[in-house]
Amino acid sequence: MAFNITTKAFKPADSIPKKYTCDGANISPDLKWSDPPKNAKSFALICDDPDAPVGTFTHWILYGLWHDASELPEGMKKDPEVAYPKCKQGKNDFGGIGYGGPCPPGGSRHRYYFKLYALDAELTLQAGATRTQLERAMHGHVLAQAEVMGTYQR
Repeated sequence: MAFNITTKAFKPADSIPKKYTCDGANISPDLKWSDPPKNAKSFALICDDPDAPVGTFTHWILYGLWHDASELPEGMKKDPEVAYPKCKQGKNDFGGIGYGGPCPPGGSRHRYYFKLYALDAELTLQAGATRTQLERAMHGHVLAQAEVMGTYQR
């Protein structure tokens, strides 16, 4: 089996329901993964929109997930540090901490990638890191990547 990530919220490449967007409750979808590399010591997640007019827009940064974690519940708190599952969250491109759902300009369908990275190290980043800081910390430590993509159009 290969490292894999899924969600009950939407089917891969299908439309993301409104409740997970800025037009709804703007809560994070559940995510579940399986078959990570056996030597993974932690996980990190980046959710982004490569179709944004300003370039790739980051909607969610999460890191420091323990190696034995296998899921994120729906509606994760938007706190810098989360007790369950134990992790830290960084700044999204909306300027906030935690998940910021799809909110594309009207008229065009955008793709939203939820990318999970299995790492061979536990990152020492403080809560509230930027995407650039996370990517620097992950450099050379990514064992595998899994992703699921959904779309949204206003």
